[in-house]
This record gives sequence, structure tokens and C-alpha cells, in this order.
Amino acid sequence: MWTGTWRFLRRSAVTDALFAMVLAAVTVVYGRQTYADDYRAAGWPSFGAAAIALSMLVNLPLAVRTRAPLTAFALSCAGLLAYTLAGFEPSVNLWATLLACYTVVLRVGGRRAGLVAAATSGTWVVCGLAAGLSGLLAVAQTVIAVGLVWVFAAGQRQLALRNAQLRLMAERLRLEQELRAEHAAMAERVRIARELHDVVAHHLSALAMQAGVAQYLFASDPQAALAAVGQVGTTSREALDEMRGLLRVLRVPSATQPEEEAEGEPMHPAPGLDQLEGLARRVRAAGVEVEVRVAGERVPLPPGIELCAFRIVQEALTNTLKHAGRPAAVTVELDHRPHALAGRIVDDGPGRPGGADAAAGGPGIPGTGFGLIGVGERVRLYGGQVQAGPRAEGGFEVAFTLPLTGPGLRAEGDAELSERGTWKI
Repeated sequence: MWTGTWRFLRRSAVTDALFAMVLAAVTVVYGRQTYADDYRAAGWPSFGAAAIALSMLVNLPLAVRTRAPLTAFALSCAGLLAYTLAGFEPSVNLWATLLACYTVVLRVGGRRAGLVAAATSGTWVVCGLAAGLSGLLAVAQTVIAVGLVWVFAAGQRQLALRNAQLRLMAERLRLEQELRAEHAAMAERVRIARELHDVVAHHLSALAMQAGVAQYLFASDPQAALAAVGQVGTTSREALDEMRGLLRVLRVPSATQPEEEAEGEPMHPAPGLDQLEGLARRVRAAGVEVEVRVAGERVPLPPGIELCAFRIVQEALTNTLKHAGRPAAVTVELDHRPHALAGRIVDDGPGRPGGADAAAGGPGIPGTGFGLIGVGERVRLYGGQVQAGPRAEGGFEVAFTLPLTGPGLRAEGDAELSERGTWKI
């Protein structure tokens, strides 16, 4: 109950109206009491109906001082001058004009606030002289009263402006943090999607090819068909192992499995160039001849570079499985240079990794194009270059170069994509 009442009273219009009525009532009571005690003996006019009416004109305009501060000040100041010129003792009604002046300085500011302060000072001097003060004393009390109001209101205004700026800065900071969080979440989704594509697309393509071979050979060569079915099982298990490894990294510890227990589970290392032979073996089992050639002296590579190279080769072999059509052959060439790792994957298929292969006699496994996009993103991450496209003599070629030194290696794993490198199709 009291909470709702307090919220109602805090509304500026209601608060101002109540304040104006209370101030007017206090002024009337004070004026009548002071006249009875002091002013009647001094010869001032009686504080009767006319004085009460003019006092209302001085004080009640404060009811709109928040919504219309200049209007409230003008009415209050005019009422005070009328009250004083009518011959009534002015000190009873001086405070309303100070409050109106304070509101203008606080809420309006600028040159208009200066003009209002000057008008307030002039009104106070007139009232002081009408009350019988000397010119010097009237000016002195005016300077002190109006000066204090000006200093306090101007300070409050500066404080309010600074608080508003701080709130604006805080809001901008919050929005910036939200944008950064959204960007980080988007980058993480891209990374996860890329890893899932690399793992799932390759193994499912191999499974589709192996299942097709088994179906084709089932009647004519049962032993070969049985071997192809065995390869389906092997490839499936390998796919499950890779998926478990990836999901284990992504899994958030829960109450039923705390972080320490999750960290204690065996972690599979990220795929690297040491696993190229296993990758080639799976592709051979699907009916594609794969030859791996390595040149240069092999040196330890940063994990991110090695994973990037492995995924590029994996994507190229996956595209061959999808789009080569007839029995195809692939050559994988890796060149370990002093400051870079270069690679080239060439097949002798129809040379168009897209939905058009079905018309060309290929298996017609649909592709999304996300794999090549992911390859480009990986290479840009490490400041490298990649080219992919059909060859004039037939087949498809993917060539890449990954620098082993330079700014591209600032990222660890799949960090934020840089603008270095080129991606050409």
C-alpha cells in the first residue's frame, strides 16, 4: 500500500501541485499571524481577502514549475510585484519566486536562466525598497539570496547532466558488451558448424560410397560386397569417435557430472597430418585411389596449422567422393618449406564440385558449398592463401599455402577471422 502511494506522490505533477498548495496555505497562515502580531502596529494594510488572493497568485503557479518552469516563474514574479505594489508587506511571499528561479536554472539553463535570475534580482530589490530597506541593504540581500540559489541550482544541473552522460555511457557499454558477446557466440557457432561439417560430411560421403559399392557388388562378388560392408562399420565407428571427441569439448559440466570428472575423461587429440594415411585408407575403401606425397623436411607444426591442413585435405577428398562419379584417382602433395606449408590435392574427376555432377554421370550427392567456404575461412585465419577450381585438362584442384610465421599465427585454434589471406574460386 505504502509503496504504491509513494510512487504516486513522486510523480512530478502531483508533487508540484501538493507543494504549491501547502506553500500557499503556509503563506496565508503566516501572513495573518504576522499581521496580527507585528505588521498591524507598523501600519501595513490588513492581510485580508485581497492579500490572500494575491498570495495565491504568487504561490500556486509553482504547481506547474516542472512542466512549464518559465511560465510558473513569470506568473509568480508578476503576482509578487502586484502584491507589493498593492501595499502589502512583501517578505511573506518572497520565497516562491526563489523556488521558481531555482527550477528555471536547474531545468532550462543557458541565457534564459540568466535573464530569469536578473528578473528575480530586480523583483527582490523592488520588494526590499518597498519594505523600507536602504538601497544598499536591498541589493545586498538580493545578491546573497539569488546568488546562493543560482550556485546551488547550477551545480545540481551540472551534476544531473553528468549523471545523464554516465548513464548514456553505461548504456553504450552494455550494448557494446552485448554486441561483443553476440559476435563471440556467432564466431563459436561458425567454428562448431565448420568442425561438424568437416567430420560429418567426410564420413557420410564415405559411408554413402561404400554402401553403394556393397549394393553394386552384392550379386556379382559377395566377398567384395562383404568387405565393403565391413568398411561401412569401420567408417561409422571412426565417425562416432570423432563426434564424441568434438561433443566432449563442447559439453558444459553439469550437476550430475562435475567439471573435474568431465576433465578426467580421455581427450582425443585434434586430427593432424599424422592421420593422413588413415584418411587416405578410408577414401580408398570407398573406391577412390589416393596417393600421398610428402616433400621437404618435416618439422613440428603449430596445432592450428596442422589441423587446418588436415581439414583442407579432408574437404578436398570428400568433394572427390561426392562428385568424381566414375572410379577416380587423387594425388595429395604436401611440401614442408622453411617458412610455410604448401599443399596440392588433384583429382581426375569431372572437375565441378556441385549439383551438376549427377547430369555428368556422377553419384549426384548434393553439396551445400559450406565446405569450401570453411576452407577459405580456415586459411584466412592463419594468413594463408588457397585456390580451388576445375583444371583445364579435367579434374579438380585445391592448392594452399599456410605460413609458419607472421601475424596469422596469433590465433589459437579457430579464433576470430582475420582479413589476411585470399580465397579464390
